[in-house]
Amino acid sequence: MKVSRLLITVLMAFLLTACSSAPEEIEAAGYTKAYEPLTFTDLDIPVNIEVVDGVTYADGVLIVNKEIPLPEDYNPEMQPEVIEAYTQMFEDAEAEGLYFELVSGFRSYDYQAELYNSYVARDGKEAADQYSAEPGHSEHQTGLAVDVGSYDSAVLLQTSFEYTPEFQWLKDVAHEYGFIIRYMKGKENITGYMYEPWHLRYVGDKAPAIYESGLTLEEYFDLV
Repeated sequence: MKVSRLLITVLMAFLLTACSSAPEEIEAAGYTKAYEPLTFTDLDIPVNIEVVDGVTYADGVLIVNKEIPLPEDYNPEMQPEVIEAYTQMFEDAEAEGLYFELVSGFRSYDYQAELYNSYVARDGKEAADQYSAEPGHSEHQTGLAVDVGSYDSAVLLQTSFEYTPEFQWLKDVAHEYGFIIRYMKGKENITGYMYEPWHLRYVGDKAPAIYESGLTLEEYFDLV
C-alpha cells in the first residue's frame, strides 16, 4: 500500500519498456493487452497516505476507523461545508415531499467516551463495539459525519430507516451532495461496524467516484 515515489517511477519505466517489447515477450510476461496503450487506471498506483499532527489522510481524505485514531485534542466542530451540504440536501428532499431530521453531528472525544462507556455498561464491550466507536475512533469527531433520520416516520438510528421513502431517495443522490453511506450492508467485516444506513460521511468531490465504486473508504483507498 505504501510505495515510494521512486518505486512508482521504476514501475512506470518498466511498464513502458515492456510495452515497447515484442508481443511474444509481453505476453510471456503476463501482459495480455500488449496492443492497447496503458493508462493510469491500468496500474496499481499507491494511495498517498499522510499523517499531519496525528490526523491521517488518504489522498487528502481524512480517515478514522477502528485501526486509525484521531488525537484526543482534535476538536474541529462541525465543518461549514458539511452543514451547507446537508442543509441543501434536506431542502431538496423537502421539495420532493421527503423530510429528514439531523440526529447527530459533531462529537468531541470526551463526549464519545461517555457515550461508548454507557453502551459498554449496558450491552457489554463485544456488542457495543459493533455499533459504537471507542473514543478517538469515531467519525463524528472529524466534524465530517452526520446521522440522519426520517422526520415523518420518526425512524431514528434503526436499520429499518432503509425502508423509508427518505432513504430510498437518499441512497441514490447523497453522493451529489458530497456524502457517502459510510457503513455499508455486507461490508461489516471490513468497516468493523454494523450496517448503518443513517450514517453519512462527507468526502466532497470524491463522493461520486466512491459511490460508483461500491466500495468502503477502506477498500477504495486500499487500507485493508
